[in-house]
Amino acid sequence: NSSELSPSFLLASLPGLEAAHAWVAVPLCSAYLLALLANGAVLLAVRAEPSLHAPMYFFLCMLAAIDLALATATVPRTLCFYWLGSREISFAACLLQMFLIHTLSAVESTVLLAMAVDRYVAICHPLRHAAILTSGATARVGLLALARGVLFFLPLPLLLLPLPFCGSRLLSHSFCLHQDVMNLACANTTPSVVYGLTAILLVMGLDAVLICLSYLLILRAVLRLAAWRERLKVFSTCIAHICVVLAFYVPLIGLSVVHRFGKDLAPLVHIVMGNIYILVPAVLNPIIYGVRTKQIHRRILSLI
Repeated sequence: NSSELSPSFLLASLPGLEAAHAWVAVPLCSAYLLALLANGAVLLAVRAEPSLHAPMYFFLCMLAAIDLALATATVPRTLCFYWLGSREISFAACLLQMFLIHTLSAVESTVLLAMAVDRYVAICHPLRHAAILTSGATARVGLLALARGVLFFLPLPLLLLPLPFCGSRLLSHSFCLHQDVMNLACANTTPSVVYGLTAILLVMGLDAVLICLSYLLILRAVLRLAAWRERLKVFSTCIAHICVVLAFYVPLIGLSVVHRFGKDLAPLVHIVMGNIYILVPAVLNPIIYGVRTKQIHRRILSLI
């Protein structure tokens, strides 16, 4: 009865590699440290360089801060399990971690949409870009993205809070996700299923559609240019953002597919996909923009 009222969960271990957890955690820790250093360097570079005080780079700082928060909400707890053997996570900590993961993912999706709109205005309406996307407008977009994520995904842990958990307590990942925790409840989870799917479609799904629409309009405007060299030059300003969008949505779609159709897959696949979803955007985003943006690249080198 006490376990039903205050349940706890067990983080997923690597099947067959339990004795090597300490070594397996080394690349995970290395990726986390790389994400901390790379995103921190981007934040410092934008802060220190006045020429980078523009909406596009402010959005990039938001991405870096979100990736840092998302990785910090999950990876240290996983490392505690792999290195210290602390496998059990309390119900309250699990719900908090779940809320942070889904909310921060929603905020990142909204910021990516805002960056796509920024590229659209810069290319299709260059004379109005400075008037539309001011520093104040950029700050309001950031606050709106945060409020949107909280409002849409706060009900997820609240819907799970009254449910009884009287069966298996073993999670599929080394952190807590809504779908994973929900499947362990021994009660009717239809409201959680319906609301979770609706929230994802209205946030990530809608953002993905609007991002695609923005790039279709950008592509139409680029194709109207006479010279191929001009077309390539204009469209090359979008390459970094397209790569960042793919780095976010491809692991998200892959993780969703694994949850929906991967019940017969090996547990290792679930664990690896979960870590890819958390760490790949955090590691790749600053590298992509650091390589593609000369001002950031030069400023980071000068800081070093």
